[in-house]
Amino acid sequence: MRLGVLDIGSNTGHLLVVDAHGGAAPLPAFSHKQALRLAEHLDDRGAVTPAGIEALTEFCASAVRVAEDKGCEDMLGFATSAVRDAVNSHDVLAHVKAVSGVDLEVLSGEDEARLTFLAVRRWFGWSAGRLAIFDIGGGSLEIAGGADESPDVAWSLPLGAARLARTWFARDRPDDETVRRLRREIRTEIARDAGNLLRPGPPDHAAATSKTFRSLARICGAAPSGDGALVPRVLERQTLAEWIPKLISLSAEELADLPGVSPSRTHQIVPGALVAEACMDIFDLPALEICPWALREGVILERLDQISVLGRP
Repeated sequence: MRLGVLDIGSNTGHLLVVDAHGGAAPLPAFSHKQALRLAEHLDDRGAVTPAGIEALTEFCASAVRVAEDKGCEDMLGFATSAVRDAVNSHDVLAHVKAVSGVDLEVLSGEDEARLTFLAVRRWFGWSAGRLAIFDIGGGSLEIAGGADESPDVAWSLPLGAARLARTWFARDRPDDETVRRLRREIRTEIARDAGNLLRPGPPDHAAATSKTFRSLARICGAAPSGDGALVPRVLERQTLAEWIPKLISLSAEELADLPGVSPSRTHQIVPGALVAEACMDIFDLPALEICPWALREGVILERLDQISVLGRP
């Protein structure tokens, strides 16, 4: 069947059209996306602004048209932390549905982590053993671990790269004191529940997903996306630690010139790097392997599993 998966993240709205059936990897057929930056369209109360609501609604309406044009049998729409955490989330969802017809499901942070874990497990397979995964989104950081397809532990923290950039970095180059305080806050937040993942012992395999991790890996020497999804890509802790002072010193224009960095995300690179380094330090991981599958693929795989069990869409 042909499915449309509409992912409303804190940074980007993305409709991924895939050809999918049980027992096979989802095959991307078409991609339609737009930078929405919802995490930055929040007012002082934590509500999505009228401009943010309008941009989201227009994108959802365009996604419906694209899904119809591409012959999608079904479209699954979901939203993550920017909508989930907004104080006016109910009004945002109601407006989107009334105008575009799209009924977005708001995923909990735990569900984000769980579904991302499922995707990474399917990508690496059982040979990965006990698996730990990390995903830095625009609004939140997801962590999960376990030996099966469902994680033993899964949780979400308000440590997304866009959220931290909006809160902490008002200027191109943060001063040393700001970086030190942010670094301390990130590590305190992650360490608070680290025992959930550490208690059974170190994972056999540790992986990372998301645009932030992919960009950092590319900066640190990983192969470009043009080389294909099957090329192994690794983010090494030592290399990232060496890069962080350089990243802090660069202007937005200089960051945009780095490989793997899009101009719209330059302000998120430093906070994202600080979160990535903290994850590897606190969980004592010398490196993270970059997984090309993440939350969207997890949503697709769970849907296919449901169809397989029920015998119907």
